[in-house]
Amino acid sequence: MLKTINCAELNKKDIGKTVKLAGWVDRRRDHGQLIFIDLRDRSGVIQVVFNPETSKTAHEIASQLRSEFVVQISGAVSARPGGTENPKMPTGDVEVVVENAVILNTSKTPPFYINEDIDVNENVRLKYRYLDLRRDRMKANIMMRHEVVRYMREFLYAKDFLDIETPILMKSTPEGARDYLVPSRLYPGKFYALPQSPQQFKQLLMVAGLEKYFQIAKCFRDEDSRKDRQPEFTQLDIEMSFVEEEDILNLLEELFSGMMAKLKPELKINKPFLRLSYADAMEKYGSDKPDLRFGLEIGDISDIAATTEFGVFKNVVTAGGKVKGIVAPGCAGYGRGQLDELNAVAQGFGAQGLLTISLGNGPGDLSELTMEMVKSRASKFITLDQVKALAGRLGAKMGDLLMIVAGKSEMTIAVLGEMRKEMARRLNLINETELKFAFIVDFPLLNWNQEEKRWEAMHHPFTQAKEIDMPLLDTAPEKVHGRHYDLVCNGFELGGGSIRIHNADLQRKIFRIFGHSEEKINHLFGHLLEAFEYGAPPHGGVAVGIDRFVMIIQGGETIRDVIAFPKNQSAYDMMFDAPADVSEKQIDELHIKLKMEDMENSKS
Repeated sequence: MLKTINCAELNKKDIGKTVKLAGWVDRRRDHGQLIFIDLRDRSGVIQVVFNPETSKTAHEIASQLRSEFVVQISGAVSARPGGTENPKMPTGDVEVVVENAVILNTSKTPPFYINEDIDVNENVRLKYRYLDLRRDRMKANIMMRHEVVRYMREFLYAKDFLDIETPILMKSTPEGARDYLVPSRLYPGKFYALPQSPQQFKQLLMVAGLEKYFQIAKCFRDEDSRKDRQPEFTQLDIEMSFVEEEDILNLLEELFSGMMAKLKPELKINKPFLRLSYADAMEKYGSDKPDLRFGLEIGDISDIAATTEFGVFKNVVTAGGKVKGIVAPGCAGYGRGQLDELNAVAQGFGAQGLLTISLGNGPGDLSELTMEMVKSRASKFITLDQVKALAGRLGAKMGDLLMIVAGKSEMTIAVLGEMRKEMARRLNLINETELKFAFIVDFPLLNWNQEEKRWEAMHHPFTQAKEIDMPLLDTAPEKVHGRHYDLVCNGFELGGGSIRIHNADLQRKIFRIFGHSEEKINHLFGHLLEAFEYGAPPHGGVAVGIDRFVMIIQGGETIRDVIAFPKNQSAYDMMFDAPADVSEKQIDELHIKLKMEDMENSKS
């Protein structure tokens, strides 16, 4: 080895020892006689000193060093002189006095500073990702990701799970996102697909009798990128036989609470994890992945609003719509400019407008409220008693601001769900050191696709309906609930799963409800249905997004910051310039032809 110890492992116990170190020049400071180098490796940084009285040759080499040069040094560990200690560095009490030095490689001037956490254009960072990963924040993200995956593996090994790989090249069975397709050279005109998840494989492993499976699985979806999406991503994939929902939820809670206690004890988590029905989550928070670190719950005030003389309220309720609101605490003093800005934000989320009602100028009991204290463009059409009733329903007090949206129920929920997050940010209500976990349960099994005029799976087509709702599949499919559950945290969906269908006849019935013909069912899913006829056990599972979870616990803004080599926001690889052209020979071997006119149109 070119080094005998890592840089950040040195401390006072090593004083007097001779060590070999190797790494990169993080900083260089030339004080004339003495040259100081902060030497960096994966573990961290140590100060090394080049003194011509110790080694003239090493000192001459130090004069050639620049940022990001790769160097090997050897020398004695020494206590830093009194008053020069650096408490901000883990190794700040010691330094290495260099006796020998070798330049292992030189470096061009990097396109951005490695040793400073400054904002750099993301495309530049991705083009030079190998340099970006040297930066402390990025290195910490990748190392934490490693620790998370290691904990998951060790936890599941201890629970008697088998770590099993499943194929990357599979059959396209489109359900949900768009598949990435791979043309076959050996079978002209045929295609493989990259897996959106190992869903069918893990169910087949249960049919195979392996009972407890997991995999750190690479998945692929051809969909638009967002801050928490990538074309390729990694998930913890779990499947178990002979289980019910509680078995899987308890396993997840044990896994994540134990992991946080070990890896991120500074983050506060809730135990036990909350349980919310899908209906309650949507009604109270306007989202099936609510951020529960703050309140600002949505309240339905339609019945009270209908008694007012405010035309918008009366018309909406008469038409079957809803009037709902949230409370912005302490915001009754907002001026016209601020209220107009909030109205514009709500309109950006899809509302026709946002009605605000200011409840006085300061703290106090609502009984003290007078109509003169109320400020709203609807004041002429709402009585004091009605204002108090609205405030009481929403849990407001004097000095608060009511924020109300009227319209179709789905719209009011969606807009206020976004407005509660907006106000939480503006009012600094979010505790960044807290993780608030919850399980969302009791999802509808099916969702009506208005565009295609057909039913589709709310989760995926292999989810089992609740036993009590089975008779409704024929008469009222919209009322059927699935045995589906999501794990959410701080406004993100971490993962989802379900108890699966394991009966071939029931699975065929679900496919027929989706409008699939028998021919299509057999073509896409015949292999799975046939397997179910050979003694498939009851089973269920879950998949958790590793990228998204690491992003949350590391306080990141995007999952691109916790993936070693991600694509950019446009799904483009800046480092490899991919996707890229390939040779005509490769195209010919795949028995496909490119429509060049379509390609030209796409470029224009």
